[in-house]
Amino acid sequence: MTARRARRRAGSLLILAVALAVATALAVAFDFPPADIAVLVAVAGVASAVAGGIGGVALRRLRSRPARVQTMTVALSSVLVAATGVVTAALAMFISFHDLVVLFVVLIVASGVAFGAAWQLGDDIGAGAEQVGAYARTMIGVDGSVSADRAPAVTGPGELAALARELADASRRLEESQRRERALESSRRELVAWVSHDLRAPLATIRAMAEALDDGVVDDDATVKRYQAQIRGDAERLTALVDDLFELSRINSGVLRLGRERVDLCDAVADALAGASAAAGLKGVAVRERLAGLPPAEVAARECCRALDNLLDNAIRHTPAGGTVHVEAAPARDAAVLHITDACGGIPEADLPRVFDIAFRGDGARRRDERGGGLGLAISRGLIEAHGGTVSVANTEGGCRFTVRLPAGDGR
Repeated sequence: MTARRARRRAGSLLILAVALAVATALAVAFDFPPADIAVLVAVAGVASAVAGGIGGVALRRLRSRPARVQTMTVALSSVLVAATGVVTAALAMFISFHDLVVLFVVLIVASGVAFGAAWQLGDDIGAGAEQVGAYARTMIGVDGSVSADRAPAVTGPGELAALARELADASRRLEESQRRERALESSRRELVAWVSHDLRAPLATIRAMAEALDDGVVDDDATVKRYQAQIRGDAERLTALVDDLFELSRINSGVLRLGRERVDLCDAVADALAGASAAAGLKGVAVRERLAGLPPAEVAARECCRALDNLLDNAIRHTPAGGTVHVEAAPARDAAVLHITDACGGIPEADLPRVFDIAFRGDGARRRDERGGGLGLAISRGLIEAHGGTVSVANTEGGCRFTVRLPAGDGR
């Protein structure tokens, strides 16, 4: 016997015990003789238990039948229990035949009301089940797509209405999951296309220059050194791309494990700025910082610095010569907030939601200037979110602003 069946049986016995107790208390309240009370309770209890057992067996055998049949069975069992108790009590207490007929008249009328209510309840349950079933069938389209329509108004018990709401909620979650899957698949295809292009160009250059060196096509020192420098530069570019792909795969596969340490974010940003200053100087881009009040945070130093490096590199590359990149701390409660503002001229509003997507490069101007596979911002978002933070982007006057929010460390 399962635990659930045992609880059901215990509940039924408890209800029967409570009913007998109430009946006994009612008889005592009206000054019935103790002997009559004992006879009435015993006879009614035994007769009702036998009739209830018969009804329970019938209901168990009919539990796979429609709800209307089961509710009618319950009503019939209830009437049978009542009739059995009345008849046995009447015989035990020597009630007159006239009084017994009166009891049966009342019992028949009550039975008609009970059967009518049971029929209506069974019909409501059946109709509600049909509505839920019809809704479930419309959730999945012929192409396998999920439709998250609003749950229908179910005419039936609250359990069926709750089931319809659960189905609607599951449908919404499935539809959202399908949207994310389609977006990831689109990003994957775009990534494969971009990476294939970015691998092909430097590999072709390396191969051509290596063959030229091997075949002795070039032999003057200046050209040989230039070829060697080009090969080394393309090899470093390929190494960086492979590193980005590896980091992104760790983020997306869920195997990224971050060790936490208390890091002074002012120092971390200063280190990132020191690394980016050379690129900014070569391009003629000024970098202005204002980091006063930036609190420490519990982060993995290497991964946090890499996320900041990517954001700064992105801002410098898309800021034209003579422009300025601003790095500023923003006051916030229980968080470390950093704004990185560039002078890229802004991002089209339609592209803003996709800025952090894998391999997204935006318009033609950005694509021509983009190095690597377009993975930097995607990696930054993954690393920041792995720390429990967020990164967002919005257009400002003359450029766009990236906002990094990290949970502040204890003991601010």
